[in-house]
Amino acid sequence: MAATALRSLLSQAYARAERRLPALTRLKAPEPLPIALHRRRIYIVPTRFGLGFGAILATMLLGALNYTNNAALLLTCLLAAAAFNSMLLAFRALDGLSLRTVRPGHAFAGEALPVDLGFAAGGRARAGLRIDAAGAAPCFAIEANAETDVRIELPTDTRGPLPLPRLRVSTTWPFGLFRAWSWLSPDTRALVYPRPEAHGPAAPGADSDGERVQGGAAGDALAGLREYRAGDPLKLVAWKASARHAGLLVKEFERPRDRDERRLDWHAIRGLSHEARIARLTRWVIEAHAANARWTLVLPAETLGPDAGVGHYHRCLAALALLP
Repeated sequence: MAATALRSLLSQAYARAERRLPALTRLKAPEPLPIALHRRRIYIVPTRFGLGFGAILATMLLGALNYTNNAALLLTCLLAAAAFNSMLLAFRALDGLSLRTVRPGHAFAGEALPVDLGFAAGGRARAGLRIDAAGAAPCFAIEANAETDVRIELPTDTRGPLPLPRLRVSTTWPFGLFRAWSWLSPDTRALVYPRPEAHGPAAPGADSDGERVQGGAAGDALAGLREYRAGDPLKLVAWKASARHAGLLVKEFERPRDRDERRLDWHAIRGLSHEARIARLTRWVIEAHAANARWTLVLPAETLGPDAGVGHYHRCLAALALLP
């Protein structure tokens, strides 16, 4: 009976908090953008410096009253007024601030994920603002009627969708006596790419970027020099280099090949675990993109390509990140 009554009281208290303190309850849930800060979701408390300053003011007040020192009493009142004014300024630094955009970047598992947050100041300038998220705490300021981007970096461990954590925006401006803060819970998810395999075999179809030939045609690039072999044409002999060498040296040229095409097939990888297959395909995609190749990515449920370029690169990595 007592337990039921206690649960009923807690439910009533939570419902009251839901109505009176939305930033502590309902606003913990993800919110659509834009998110505007207002008075019912901004909190303000004294800092440790502010508490010490308050203790000093109390001591000054007692001394001024005890010794009936009007000058000391006036100074105490002026300092107290400045402190209360700083509390109002700290509150106004957040009131009306809005988070307009959230733009996650790209990162592989284990790397820091960059996220750009777009803030709008509204009708007043704001200084001394700070964002706290996953250990990062960049500071920023915004001019009146302006917008600014603030970059934070989030740690990543595993591939796949990554919900953004709750963000705390705070300020101790102007004197550090009070800390005002509010919470932001943007309904945005980033995508973490799989961690690539460190070492392993080359992808099927991967070859060198060019072939070495003896004849130097127009457009061929000099690859280097080698020892003369019987049958080499005399026009390829590097006479100046041979004069400084014990024997004859012959020029070798490199003729670029056409763009190669690669097939990165999930089913062709055997003897590896599910995550190891994903890591190998991730490495192959990175290598194919770096080689400016065209490639086809064959996954259990879909096939991407053949294609090349940045768009195809990110589509393939996203598909690998979302594999079950």
